Amino acid sequence: MIAPRRFLPSISSLLALEAVERLGSASAAGEELSLTHSAVSRQLKVLEDQIGVTIFRREGKGLALTPAGVDYARSVRGVLQDLARASLRIKASGERSSVNLAILPAFGMFWLSPRLQAFSAAHPEITVNLTTRLSSFDFNRDKQDAALHFGRRDWRGVNYLELAGERVIPACAPSLAPAGPCAAAALLQMPLLHLETRPGAWEDWFTRMGVAPGNLTGMLFDQFMNMAEAAALGFGVALLPEFLAQNEFARGRLVPAYPDYLDVEGSYYLVWPDGSSPSRALATLLRWLGEGADQNRAPAR
Repeated sequence: MIAPRRFLPSISSLLALEAVERLGSASAAGEELSLTHSAVSRQLKVLEDQIGVTIFRREGKGLALTPAGVDYARSVRGVLQDLARASLRIKASGERSSVNLAILPAFGMFWLSPRLQAFSAAHPEITVNLTTRLSSFDFNRDKQDAALHFGRRDWRGVNYLELAGERVIPACAPSLAPAGPCAAAALLQMPLLHLETRPGAWEDWFTRMGVAPGNLTGMLFDQFMNMAEAAALGFGVALLPEFLAQNEFARGRLVPAYPDYLDVEGSYYLVWPDGSSPSRALATLLRWLGEGADQNRAPAR
């Protein structure tokens, strides 16, 4: 239920409050909003009378927000930003339905995007909006309809659609492997690049290759694509998923540092909040992805 009208000030008043707090004066706020100093003051007075709390005081010819006014302005800023984003989404989508999808950058770009291109061709009435999230989040606070997730089914309060498994391969710049792929043990003598969200990935890889990993150190990255870029520049060997490695091998920026891919634990999922029915647009996307999911659950050979 929407709050009573008395708790819903006008957009003009809220814009004036936010601008004064951010810019530091009514004059600066007026210049940004194309209002006079007195018009900004009137908007703040209307807002103050409506909520019944002193939010500004006059200081000479100027005015300053009270601590309560500052706190309120900062809360208002988030609301205005949410409203602006919602308006942008509907403007971009027009009369089409939309799905807001949080993606993992590399998988979203190299695996999902080509499929979304086909989905858009099949369902031009639906727009899929993409934003990046590297870890789990609260769907109630971060207004996404669905998200990509890698690993186990350990994201609480969500439904899962399994999309694909994963294989990885050590990859490096051609200059680091001039004689071609190396034996697994030889990689211990090379600089290794690590991903924050995959702690222990190299240790697991060496162990499964029958090599004692020891104490592995090296540069740390928050995204696969950043790590792949560093590998291409010769900083070390990166353990990359197949969908990204194949792209880099085709471009010639990276080469296999070891000859074979290795299946790893974990899968890529599309997840969405449990306890509520997905929108028609999301349901259409889930059905479309699900129809092609069977062939992708095992890593591609």
